Amino acid sequence: MKIVVQPQNQGGERLWQVRLDQHCVSFRSEAEAHQFVARLEARLRAPHRLPELPEQRRAS
Repeated sequence: MKIVVQPQNQGGERLWQVRLDQHCVSFRSEAEAHQFVARLEARLRAPHRLPELPEQRRAS
Protein backbone atom coordinates (compact mmCIF):
# COMPACT_ATOMS: atom_id res chain seq x y z
CA MET A 1 0.00 0.00 0.00
CA LYS A 2 1.38 3.36 -1.00
CA ILE A 3 0.85 6.08 1.65
CA VAL A 4 1.48 9.75 0.79
CA VAL A 5 1.01 12.84 3.00
CA GLN A 6 0.58 16.09 1.07
CA PRO A 7 -0.87 19.59 1.58
CA GLN A 8 -4.17 20.34 -0.12
CA ASN A 9 -5.90 23.70 -0.57
CA GLN A 10 -9.67 23.35 -0.37
CA GLY A 11 -11.94 26.38 -0.47
CA GLY A 12 -9.20 28.72 0.74
CA GLU A 13 -8.38 26.42 3.66
CA ARG A 14 -5.13 24.43 3.83
CA LEU A 15 -5.72 20.82 4.73
CA TRP A 16 -3.39 17.84 4.85
CA GLN A 17 -4.34 14.82 2.84
CA VAL A 18 -3.26 11.24 3.41
CA ARG A 19 -3.57 9.18 0.23
CA LEU A 20 -3.87 5.43 0.67
CA ASP A 21 -3.52 4.18 -2.90
CA GLN A 22 -6.73 5.68 -4.36
CA HIS A 23 -8.46 6.56 -1.07
CA CYS A 24 -7.93 10.02 0.50
CA VAL A 25 -8.42 11.18 4.10
CA SER A 26 -8.13 14.89 4.99
CA PHE A 27 -6.81 16.37 8.25
CA ARG A 28 -6.62 19.90 9.63
CA SER A 29 -2.91 19.74 10.43
CA GLU A 30 0.21 18.01 9.23
CA ALA A 31 0.74 16.58 12.72
CA GLU A 32 -2.69 14.91 12.69
CA ALA A 33 -1.99 13.44 9.25
CA HIS A 34 1.36 11.98 10.33
CA GLN A 35 -0.16 10.65 13.57
CA PHE A 36 -2.81 8.83 11.52
CA VAL A 37 -0.13 7.33 9.25
CA ALA A 38 1.94 6.18 12.24
CA ARG A 39 -1.08 4.49 13.85
CA LEU A 40 -2.09 2.85 10.56
CA GLU A 41 1.42 1.51 9.91
CA ALA A 42 1.66 0.16 13.48
CA ARG A 43 -1.65 -1.68 13.03
CA LEU A 44 -0.57 -3.10 9.69
CA ARG A 45 2.70 -4.39 11.22
CA ALA A 46 0.95 -5.89 14.26
CA PRO A 47 0.62 -9.67 14.37
CA HIS A 48 -2.72 -10.95 13.13
CA ARG A 49 -4.24 -14.34 13.87
CA LEU A 50 -6.56 -16.03 11.43
CA PRO A 51 -9.76 -17.42 12.94
CA GLU A 52 -9.93 -21.15 13.46
CA LEU A 53 -11.99 -23.04 10.90
CA PRO A 54 -14.74 -25.40 12.09
CA GLU A 55 -13.71 -29.07 12.12
CA GLN A 56 -15.94 -30.06 9.19
CA ARG A 57 -14.41 -27.43 6.89
CA ARG A 58 -10.85 -28.54 7.77
CA ALA A 59 -11.57 -32.12 6.68
CA SER A 60 -12.54 -31.19 3.13
